[in-house]
Amino acid sequence: MPEADPAPKDRHVLGKGTRYLVVRADSGDPRDWLQKGPICPLLAQHHISHAGIMEAQPALEIIRSDLSGTFLLACIAGEGVVLADGEWKRLRAGQACLQPPFVRNGLKCLPGKPWNFAWVRYQESRETRPILSALSPVTGAFNPAPLKAAIEGLHAEASSAKGASALHHWSELIHHYVLRFAQPHQSDDRLWRVWQRAEADLARPWSLGELAAIACMSEEHLRRVCRKELGRTPMQQLTHLRLMRARHLLSITDDKIEVIARAVGYESVFTFSNTFKQWIGWRPSEHRKGNP
Repeated sequence: MPEADPAPKDRHVLGKGTRYLVVRADSGDPRDWLQKGPICPLLAQHHISHAGIMEAQPALEIIRSDLSGTFLLACIAGEGVVLADGEWKRLRAGQACLQPPFVRNGLKCLPGKPWNFAWVRYQESRETRPILSALSPVTGAFNPAPLKAAIEGLHAEASSAKGASALHHWSELIHHYVLRFAQPHQSDDRLWRVWQRAEADLARPWSLGELAAIACMSEEHLRRVCRKELGRTPMQQLTHLRLMRARHLLSITDDKIEVIARAVGYESVFTFSNTFKQWIGWRPSEHRKGNP
């Protein structure tokens, strides 16, 4: 898939005939499309802002330049594309995409193709770590049926009876299914060793050969395993970890940008800034100001 426009504007085009249901944690978000959703305050216990199911029709296109929370999208039927890691990635039935907070986020229908998906959107602060870890995939296999059922159950309960026990049950399940994807327990232990070592020393100029040696794999086998488990190549995953650490440091410290660049493995501030803009959506200085 091609890289994204380097500076896309926020868009919200639902497409004629698009239908959806949504449940929100509170009434704080004034956007019109959310107002028809019932409220379940229990979602806020897991920092979930809203969750829903959409039967999207072309030309649905949604782009957010600064999504303030982790976002999971699970494809139920059809296919579409999502903006992740600075490029558009195709998502088919039985797959999910997990995106970190405070990066460009986007989704759109392919020409002439409807798309049915479920989503869960979190609300997180810049100073705290999100639910993602070094082993969280950007895309991967995902059974959407349980999540779909939990969202439908929550919507039905929040729209009518509002039984506390049932609302708790459904909201817990929604969060559980996201965590199951975001924090996999059955991931390859060899990958855990690789990214534990890499995260502990992001300033090091890691090569693919060094990462493969830690995993006790060939370089090509490490590529295949990473693609399967994480939806990224090993070097893309290393870039992701470096930029997430940089984003965190930009938010919690007053360190100069060149100091942060070196701390996460970039000798060139120019390269760091360009990579940050491609993946995150704006330059490090803009991120620090909170004004993309």
